[in-house]
Amino acid sequence: MKEVKVGLIGLGFMGSTHWRIYESLPGVKVVALADVDAAKRSGDVSKVVGNIGGGDNSAPLDMTGVAVYEDALELIAKADVDMIDICVPTPKHTEYILAALKAGRHVFSEKPLCRTLEEISVIRDAVRNAGKFFNVGMCVRAWPEYASAKEIVDSGKLGAVKSALFRRLSPSVDGNAWNNWFMCDEMSGGAALDLHTHDTDLVCYFFGNPVSVRSAGVRGLVSDNGVDHIITSYDYADKKFITAEGGWCAPGNVPFEMSFQIICEKGTLKLDASGYHLYWNCGKVETPDTGDASLPTGWHRELKYFTDCVRDNVTPDRYQTPESVFSSLAVVMAEINSVDSKLPVEVKYV
Repeated sequence: MKEVKVGLIGLGFMGSTHWRIYESLPGVKVVALADVDAAKRSGDVSKVVGNIGGGDNSAPLDMTGVAVYEDALELIAKADVDMIDICVPTPKHTEYILAALKAGRHVFSEKPLCRTLEEISVIRDAVRNAGKFFNVGMCVRAWPEYASAKEIVDSGKLGAVKSALFRRLSPSVDGNAWNNWFMCDEMSGGAALDLHTHDTDLVCYFFGNPVSVRSAGVRGLVSDNGVDHIITSYDYADKKFITAEGGWCAPGNVPFEMSFQIICEKGTLKLDASGYHLYWNCGKVETPDTGDASLPTGWHRELKYFTDCVRDNVTPDRYQTPESVFSSLAVVMAEINSVDSKLPVEVKYV
């Protein structure tokens, strides 16, 4: 089996999560690492924390044979890699994506893709012209329960969708990252852009792109001025009622919640703390199959799929396309505009 050589940029929560997943995938190896933190460059991730995942992820990383760089652009220019994986604060994404594509690398970038609509256009043009594979870490599309629900909804066996609610509620991430960048609206875009973006993306993935959005939210509850909690209604011509809620204002001891309820003509799909179930209108309750248990999270599934595509030279088309990510991010931007204007906002797709 040909080895897929990965250059990883950033070793925070997502970067260290990706590293450990790559370690578990046959034929995949992180061969180059860039990080501004000297301790992380030595494999010390003991101070890395996150808001989801569980387990002890603080064990030192084995840096044997790994080329180490302080400067990400130096890694992109010099490292012998097949793909670049970008796991750094959002404002650096565009620069590193453009450099990696120009260097002829396949690129996997963590979400959110970027901070502005203008940057979406720049990245879109670069991806179209590069001839390289490009995916973004919209991992919830690949999360077992969500992927199963998408398949069931698309099958039509539940009939038409009547309403759907997606929720993503996190304990506080204050202090959880390098320079506390999540709490800086200019860098993270608040919970609306960094957290809620997953559910906006799911809404578009499940139901297509909405015409407009109506959002209510609040800025500055825990961050410097970010939208820290948001609730949105997505407008579709067929009048189905689709909503999503996200926020990261709860105290640190409150469990992370990712949940959904999708009500259809013949039954309801629901994921909550009790598990994932299909409730038929007749009273029957099922637990749908979620696929390969050896790939327990969307992170595992998206990274295995992307590295398989790189190895086999097959253009990725499962879970997402670049164009679909560009569109869903435009919807999030419209939601933030709606929060600030207190008015419905038509989505400007780029």
